[in-house]
Amino acid sequence: METNDFYPEIYSMKNLFLAWRNARKGKTKKDYIIEFEKNLGANLRALHYELKFQIYKPKPLKTFILRDPKTRKISKSDFRDRIVHHALVRVIEPIFDKSFIYDSCANRKGKGNLFALKRFELFKSEITNNLKTETYCLKADIKHYFQEVDHKILLNIIKRKIKDEKVIWLIERILENNVKSNPQGKGMPLGNLTSQFFANVYLNELDYFVKHKLRAKYYIRYVDDFVLLNQSKEKLLSWGIIEDFLIKNLKIEFHKEKSKIISLSKGIDFVGFRNFYYFKLLRRRNIRNMFLKIRKYRNADLNKEKILEIFQGWNAYAKWADSHNLKIKIYEEIVQIL
Repeated sequence: METNDFYPEIYSMKNLFLAWRNARKGKTKKDYIIEFEKNLGANLRALHYELKFQIYKPKPLKTFILRDPKTRKISKSDFRDRIVHHALVRVIEPIFDKSFIYDSCANRKGKGNLFALKRFELFKSEITNNLKTETYCLKADIKHYFQEVDHKILLNIIKRKIKDEKVIWLIERILENNVKSNPQGKGMPLGNLTSQFFANVYLNELDYFVKHKLRAKYYIRYVDDFVLLNQSKEKLLSWGIIEDFLIKNLKIEFHKEKSKIISLSKGIDFVGFRNFYYFKLLRRRNIRNMFLKIRKYRNADLNKEKILEIFQGWNAYAKWADSHNLKIKIYEEIVQIL
């Protein structure tokens, strides 16, 4: 597929139908989806027409605050716009994904948090000679990442691969829909599929700098959170130039409180676990969050079906930690309240 003439593939009825199926997964009982599907054919044909003749305009985002337990501002797109997001990503993701480094994780097929965790375990074993040598980690987090992504820089990165001006027009339409909340041409709303995808496109620049310029072998990025392992603390200190690269080229910077060089023996917070030499524990926030959900169920803020779904997901995740007693305690709490 040529990257300079594939806009029709995005708005094709077949692609819109598949995008609709993806957008509705896990949400089929939602009122707005039921309403959209009452006239599914007509609604998809309307999107097809608007995209084909470039008169498509996203509806305003609905913004709300989520405390779960971290406070986050979520901006939610209308369901018809989410179908467009899926339609776009279905077509352009393969173009970019093959250029992403192997250890760019999150929002990629088969590369979720457990993939990142297993890679961390492998890297830890290799660099410490099977846990015999002291190792340090540069653990970094990017400050207000989704709020700070610069649209102009992002579009310039995208245009290196996408030559079809109509596809660029659609991407601009989606990005501009967030301008009301951030009029400086920056930021992407948390919660959009396109935001998650563009997050990897943007930070692929960082990945290439670290892997090819610095030639760092033991590097893993999970969205805006990354780890770099090395036996030399001094080497990691010299790699402070990574932040210079981010500021100069991407106009983003490290979160000072969450970015540090630390010995692996003290435990590295990464993908929901505190990773030590010989074991790993669940992060305290993860544990508090589960107890918070149990409390919500006791207060009738969650139904039985939802608390069981949450517990099953948490339990599948927690099994990777060395937290046997904690898992028993949570299980007993669940059994007691049901």
